[in-house]
Amino acid sequence: MTSLLRPGQRLWVEKTVAYGWSGARSLPAVRDQVDAALAGAASTGWQGLLAEQRGYLDAFWARADVELEGDTEIQQAVRFTLFHVLQAAARAEERAIPAKGLTGPGYNGHCFWDTETYVLPMLTYTAPHVVGAALRRRHTTLPAALERARQLGLAGAVFPWRTVDGDECSAYWPAGTAAFHINADIADAVVRYTAATGDLVFEREAGLELLVHTARLWHSLGHHDQKGLFHLDGVTGPDEYSAIADDNVYTNVMAQQNLRAAADAAERHPDLAASLGVDDEESVAWRDAAQRIVLPFNEELGVHEQSAGFTSHQVWDFAGTPPDRYPLLLHYPYFDLYRKQVIKQADRVLAMHLRGDAFTEEHKARNFAYYEPLTVRDSSLSAGSQAVIAAEVGRLNLAYDYLGEASLMDLDNLERNTRDGLHIAALAGTWTALVAGFGGMRHHGDTLSFAPRLPEQISRLSFTVQFRRRCVRVDITLQQATYTLLEGTELEIHHHGSPLTVTKDAPCSGPVPAAPDLPEPQQPPGRAPARRGRAAGHSE
Repeated sequence: MTSLLRPGQRLWVEKTVAYGWSGARSLPAVRDQVDAALAGAASTGWQGLLAEQRGYLDAFWARADVELEGDTEIQQAVRFTLFHVLQAAARAEERAIPAKGLTGPGYNGHCFWDTETYVLPMLTYTAPHVVGAALRRRHTTLPAALERARQLGLAGAVFPWRTVDGDECSAYWPAGTAAFHINADIADAVVRYTAATGDLVFEREAGLELLVHTARLWHSLGHHDQKGLFHLDGVTGPDEYSAIADDNVYTNVMAQQNLRAAADAAERHPDLAASLGVDDEESVAWRDAAQRIVLPFNEELGVHEQSAGFTSHQVWDFAGTPPDRYPLLLHYPYFDLYRKQVIKQADRVLAMHLRGDAFTEEHKARNFAYYEPLTVRDSSLSAGSQAVIAAEVGRLNLAYDYLGEASLMDLDNLERNTRDGLHIAALAGTWTALVAGFGGMRHHGDTLSFAPRLPEQISRLSFTVQFRRRCVRVDITLQQATYTLLEGTELEIHHHGSPLTVTKDAPCSGPVPAAPDLPEPQQPPGRAPARRGRAAGHSE
């Protein structure tokens, strides 16, 4: 194209570029896809495309934004989080959400359990349409998971710990195949999404089948002992420094939920369940295993063990470990890590967040205090989860420190590897630390509850969640929390254990109680999170 311009005259050029890809379609079909996209874009025009993008993002921010007063750095970071997590997932188009999203080559595009356990919880309450698509993608890989189980001599499905297209890409057994908890993580995401949206079409078309085949894995993998108790032996939980363990509590409580959810879904859809070969005997067996599953507990210490016998292991020599020897996995043999009390990332603590209904408040406080000095956070996934439970048990300043670590993981390049791409799951952990941590949001069954408390550095926190075609805004100050229904019919929620009915006519409020007075837990020497907004010697 050529054009002659007079002095001072301007030329406006609009150039439209489209791309297409497919793992299944032929090259001519992909070209047709691109041609169609170009034709549509030309018809819509630049301003039209811009308006469509603006409309999409405006709708997202209206339902997902998080506002806080008292820390402008965290405010910027949480919006950075929301944008990049949405960008990674909004147009996944039946492909996995990779650990680095669209931001870099790290992990070669692989996805992990991070997706279901960290990324999808955030999106379930902010952009639920994205979650349905991501879980349907998991469902398309079910044939590979069924074949993997067959290779291992197990029933049901074994989903891969690390994958691109559904096949297991991890060759290392202890940290890969033995991390069977990925099955329960997928089931957890299915249960959460279905309960939060009421999407029964998804449940019938994909959710039920995912729940059935993941439940069959647990019943095949586990066994009843002479007392009738149900055990899951030889597994690896989220803490990859403790592999091939018996009765990992995280795995067991998540499998317990998986087994019950499969039985419940089969009862709701008996016709489809029957087509999958589920009968009353199998459903009863699932419920029995869930009822009798073992959660190891050390009576002398008064804490749940991360796995059977964990608390009897030798404690890692933290005092003798120089700062430059972290992360431990790069400097010490796994053999040594596996037989010591040292924790890479939140494991027992993560179980208390996702299955908080399975533990008393006293157990949560005691467990958190015990495992905090053993957790070195050699994973970017850890800080957000630790923030949630630190806030729940009343250690608000510590939770605030962990929030800072999660939110600045990439913005401050804390692990010195942001060049490989952003830590998408850790970013999602920023939202979780704020909403589930300081907002105290929990969703168990049909109940949405909040138990908010703010650290002194944050004077106000406001966020919006979507739940069953309702949109609820939560405004929290140091003294009270106010709940406003923006869209939908009235909704009953719980505020610090008390029921409140939120309607469009008027917001409802509840007081924010003071945090319990508990001793401040310690971290391994040199592994405490950076303190934010207070002197280093401050104690709560």
